[in-house]
Amino acid sequence: MPHSTSQHRFLQQTMRWLVVAGLSFGSATLSAAELAPFTASYAADMKKIPVNGEAIHTLEQNADGTWNLSFSAGMFVARLSENSTLRLEEDRVVPLSYHYERKGLGRSRETSQVFDWENQLVKGEHKGETFTLATEPGLLDKTTYQLALQRDLMAGRTEMIYRVVDGDEIDEYEFRVVGDDRVTTRAGQFDAVEVERIRDADSKRQTTLWFAKDWNYLLVRLSQVETDGQHYRIMLKEATLDGKPVVGTPVAE
Repeated sequence: MPHSTSQHRFLQQTMRWLVVAGLSFGSATLSAAELAPFTASYAADMKKIPVNGEAIHTLEQNADGTWNLSFSAGMFVARLSENSTLRLEEDRVVPLSYHYERKGLGRSRETSQVFDWENQLVKGEHKGETFTLATEPGLLDKTTYQLALQRDLMAGRTEMIYRVVDGDEIDEYEFRVVGDDRVTTRAGQFDAVEVERIRDADSKRQTTLWFAKDWNYLLVRLSQVETDGQHYRIMLKEATLDGKPVVGTPVAE
C-alpha cells in the first residue's frame, strides 16, 4: 500500500494531537465559576499525504453538579476516546477521574486514574499495571489541564505551567503566548492569540496553537512539526457554545 508507513505515523500523531485539539472553553471571565456546555468538531491532515482525521469534544454538566469532559477521534479503523469528570472548587479546575482508551493503532492501550483528594492520592492503571501517586496542589489530568489553559488565557496570562498526571507519572507542561493573529478555519476567520508549547532547547518538535479571542478562547487551529520534519495540522470545523453556533467572519471568495 503506498505511503503505508507515513500514513501509520500520521494516524498516531493525529490521534495524539486531536486530543490537544479538544481544548475546551467555559465562562466568559475567569472569576465566574460557571462553565458553559459545548460541542466542537475538528479536522486534521498531514502535508503530502491525502488522509484526514476527525474529532468531537464535548463538555456536559452532570446531575450532581460535576462536569463530564469527553473526547473521541477516529481515522481508518482506529479509535481513541478520553473521558474526565471534574468539578470547579473556588474557581479551580479539580479532576476527579480520567479514562483513556485507544484501539486499532497496532496495540490497544488503556489508562484510568482516580483522584482521591481526601487521602491525597491518585490511583490508577496504565498499560496493565496499577500505580499510586501523591497528589499536589493544582494537579491535573490530560484533559483538565486544557480547560485550565483556556481559563488562564481568558484571564490574560501569557506564561502557563501545569503539573499533569500523564500515564503513571507526573509531567510538566509549559506554554507561552507569542502574539495575535488572524486565523482562517472551516468555520470562518477569527481574531486569535497564538500560543506555543515550550520544550527543551534541543527538541526539534514544534507545537503552535491559536485560540479565538471573541469566542472564549476556543482552540481554532494547531500546527505540529515532528522531529522527522512531518507537518500535522488541526482545524476547527464547527462548534456550539451554550447551544449557540460558533461562527467566524466569512472568508472572501
